[in-house]
Amino acid sequence: MVSILNDSTDAYFHLAAEEYLLGSFGQDVFMIWQNDRSVVIGKHQNVWAEINPAFIQERDIKVVRRFSGGGAVYHDLGNLNFTFIESSRNADFDKYTSLMVDLLAEVGVPAEADSRRGLTVQGLKISGSAQCIHRGKCMYHATLLYKTNLQMLASALQGDLSDSAEWGVERRAAYVHSVRSPVTNITHYLPSALQLQDFKNIIISFLLKNKIVEGEYQFSPYDLQAINQLKEEKYATTEWNFQATAPKCSNYDLYVNCLRARCIVKKRLIK
Repeated sequence: MVSILNDSTDAYFHLAAEEYLLGSFGQDVFMIWQNDRSVVIGKHQNVWAEINPAFIQERDIKVVRRFSGGGAVYHDLGNLNFTFIESSRNADFDKYTSLMVDLLAEVGVPAEADSRRGLTVQGLKISGSAQCIHRGKCMYHATLLYKTNLQMLASALQGDLSDSAEWGVERRAAYVHSVRSPVTNITHYLPSALQLQDFKNIIISFLLKNKIVEGEYQFSPYDLQAINQLKEEKYATTEWNFQATAPKCSNYDLYVNCLRARCIVKKRLIK
């Protein structure tokens, strides 16, 4: 397994990179990455039920739909993300969760795994994960709340469909709903101060020491071209990120135009 230390902070790029690595890359991969302020929602979620559109628009927070399922998460540069992609016919996702528990123990953080493969410390969540299997490969990716702005997180993820009838959003029971949990940051539990970059270095050293990864890989020009094409054609589009869950929303175009024009007030569509 090779490690990719991706220095981009573009959420659209990272979600495209994951799909490219899962479907078109020949080696097993561990990728570590960070996003600028963004909300990443699961493939089968209704975006309107997960986000606070007025808050997100005011603060220029990206909304990105990922390839895997699961719930919505907030990212910023105090949040660390990692992805494992392996060729496997019998995926064992729990091993990745256990691996992260062991890693956090190395820096003195007593994390525990929950029933959804998230991580908690003293009952407060520090990590959520999602998984998928695609053509003989498995992908496990997760967040680590290291020094995230938790007030921004709470505000960005205040979705509400109570007024959905006003703008015609189709309601379906099939949507996956996020499970809300009280959260905290890893920095609150470190025995001594540790910069995020140092924490990233510890993660890589831990994976090398335990022979999980064996070397570093840099995206080639071909990789970057393929990833950026996927980004532009899919992950940076409103059709994928928003309209995928509102196929019968008669006011959808007006709603998006209001978002772009910063015309949302109190999460209600301007009529």
